[in-house]
Amino acid sequence: MTKKHINHWIMYHEIHRLSRLGLKKAKISRLLNIDVRTVGKYLAMSESEYEQHLIAMGSRNKVLSSYQEFVKGKLEEFPDTSAAQIHDWLKESYPDLPKVSPRTVYNFVMFVRQTHNIPYIKPTREFFPVEQLPYGDQAQVDFGEYSMRSYRGRRKKVYFFSMVLSRSRMKHIWFIDTPFTAAHVCEAHEKAFAFFGGITRVIVYDLDRAMVVDENLGDIILTATFRQYVQSRSFNQHFCRKADPQSKGKVENVVQYVKKNFLYNRLYEDIDTLNTQALAWLERTANFLEHNVTKKSPAEEFAIEKDYLDAYVPIPVEVREVKIHQVRKDNTIAYKSNFYTVPMGTYQSSDSKVILKENNQSLEIYDMQEQLICTHTIYSGKGQIITNSNHKRDTSKSLKEMMDTVSKCFTKTDLAMSFLLKTQQKYPRYIRDHLQIMIKLLTKEQGQSNTQTADKTLVFCLNNKIFNATDFESIYHVNYAEINAPPPQFSDIKPLGKQSLDKANQKPQTSDLNLYENFF
Repeated sequence: MTKKHINHWIMYHEIHRLSRLGLKKAKISRLLNIDVRTVGKYLAMSESEYEQHLIAMGSRNKVLSSYQEFVKGKLEEFPDTSAAQIHDWLKESYPDLPKVSPRTVYNFVMFVRQTHNIPYIKPTREFFPVEQLPYGDQAQVDFGEYSMRSYRGRRKKVYFFSMVLSRSRMKHIWFIDTPFTAAHVCEAHEKAFAFFGGITRVIVYDLDRAMVVDENLGDIILTATFRQYVQSRSFNQHFCRKADPQSKGKVENVVQYVKKNFLYNRLYEDIDTLNTQALAWLERTANFLEHNVTKKSPAEEFAIEKDYLDAYVPIPVEVREVKIHQVRKDNTIAYKSNFYTVPMGTYQSSDSKVILKENNQSLEIYDMQEQLICTHTIYSGKGQIITNSNHKRDTSKSLKEMMDTVSKCFTKTDLAMSFLLKTQQKYPRYIRDHLQIMIKLLTKEQGQSNTQTADKTLVFCLNNKIFNATDFESIYHVNYAEINAPPPQFSDIKPLGKQSLDKANQKPQTSDLNLYENFF
């Protein structure tokens, strides 16, 4: 008996029990949150009748019954297949598949699993214990954030940097009250090295945006500030792959330890007090108590490991005071009673933030990796929206990508690229607008007639030296109408009689042109 059948029987006996206590059907319906007609139907059934009712429910014809063998075969071959994937395979293999909801497919897949005993097997990843690393060989770094309660009853979000030595499990944490920038990351490293009194040979990171600009199959591009910092230090960097927290599990545990043991139910006063409390917590708890895996105190193990660390000589890290501002939904920043625009696409979510810096009379806006986004002249008044015209354009794609997208819509991509380059040469400041018009025009519908129209329009524009997307669009629509126009229909001539047919076949007399020349 399945769990579903057990629940049905419990419901049946509960209805009868409440009825024997003298409760009416309406009362039972409200208590059990079921329809009053269902209550009446169940009360009218004996146990044997209700059993036959359940059997009949289980043997009802299903819309997808004819596809049971197909679904069974797929599940036996791939037990971890989801119901959504089965639905797609059914639509691919059976064009005449009846239109059913995803929930219907899910129920049918579960029915097939139960009928043929095909449990869902979740794919697992093989793990093996990591060998104990040598003293002074590796440290792991990670970041965390936590929303604390303040004495005034408000919430305050704090951000922290954590570093742990892989061998001794000696830990260090540092808190700030703003999101980490690349300069903050460099400062946090210096504080951790000063705390440990040395530097490990390798430090393990994940792909955090404060340190990494991009990653392409192992080719890591660091932010300018962090790259300059690590070049002045002796340690090597190891960046974990995406969705691979097991590679730095030691520091992942530290982050959770900080949140659940140190920060949980702690009241926030100010950031300096929090850092003082954190150092005291490290000394009396995190680095003092016996570690759950090594069964040794991190402080005692660190007494051995510190002699294996590379020498530490402080490096001054310049951290200018930055102002973190929220990006509004309309891609603007509120600053000193005015609104300054940022390029379209800067706002991604409610967590989108930017860094503001004042430079003379200019307001410089940077992303969280301290890459310059745009610059505005600071407005002295209030209540104004200061904007740049190019901010209304989506600059998330590079010009090269946009040109490649347009050129692929033509048969001869080299001619198309020549047209685009000449357009860029003629309108360098507005090339992105021209490309957006052509992308919208050419990618709207893909088909043979569209490609033919695009090629014909391209040749006409090149021959007539027309390098303008708006003119291209107008000519495109004319050519499209000509190419896709229906062929002219001619009706047969209906002669009125035999004489008319004879006259239609007659040829008119022609005169010699020399006669007219002599006359003139």
